Amino acid sequence: MPTGASAEIPLRPGRAWTMVERNLMIYRHTWPVLLAEIFEPMLYLLAFGVGVGLLVGDVPGLGASISYPQFVAPALLATAAMNGAMNETTFNMYGKLTTDKTYESILTTPMSVRSVALGEVFWALVRGAIVATVFLVVVSIFGLANLPEALLVIPSALLIGFAFAAVGLLTVTFLRSWQDFQLIQLVMLPMFLFATTFFPLDVYPRPVQVFVEVLPLYHSVELVRAAFLGTGGNPAVAVIYLAVLGIVALAVAVRRLEDTLRP
Repeated sequence: MPTGASAEIPLRPGRAWTMVERNLMIYRHTWPVLLAEIFEPMLYLLAFGVGVGLLVGDVPGLGASISYPQFVAPALLATAAMNGAMNETTFNMYGKLTTDKTYESILTTPMSVRSVALGEVFWALVRGAIVATVFLVVVSIFGLANLPEALLVIPSALLIGFAFAAVGLLTVTFLRSWQDFQLIQLVMLPMFLFATTFFPLDVYPRPVQVFVEVLPLYHSVELVRAAFLGTGGNPAVAVIYLAVLGIVALAVAVRRLEDTLRP
């Protein structure tokens, strides 16, 4: 067995969970950030779901005619899960990697790079679960979710958070400076607008539909919409897509982080 500072430290869930505990301690003092993640989709729902919904009326083509707020609400929750995970593993993690040098101190303990990476992903899942639960409670009060079936939104949000947290973890290993975050927004904003967030897929020409169908947010929206409404696309396809995306992105990201952080 290898010895010395270069010895490989095995990945243990307990060590990864230590990162979650650290983030929980920090967020005790910055909890309004989580409130912002909850209020943002609610504001979009009020502006588009209710405002535009008065002009649009019902949305056909999902197995049953539903109101526009019912159509938009699950998409906004999926988007909130995406944004929360990406923000945690890109913006916050880049600061820890560069400005604060947080991980240099952490890695002087028995923590390994893989434990740190998995811990940050776990924390993104905790944030996603909190946001999804509160959002579900609020929209259920207004009759926009079918309970108890809509409780499947929680595991769906966890899967979405895992996939995008892993993608964010991989993305942060390629960032060269703070200016590169503009490139992330250049990808996420069009995805938010086109991934059936506000319009059904069949309103697009077929070439655009094919493009939309390969977007991870599209499959996220389909998964949450199926849980909310008991209708929509094939949830199994979305689950497989997001699970494979998350596993592959996490595996590549851990390798790149080990090359970056390993002394």
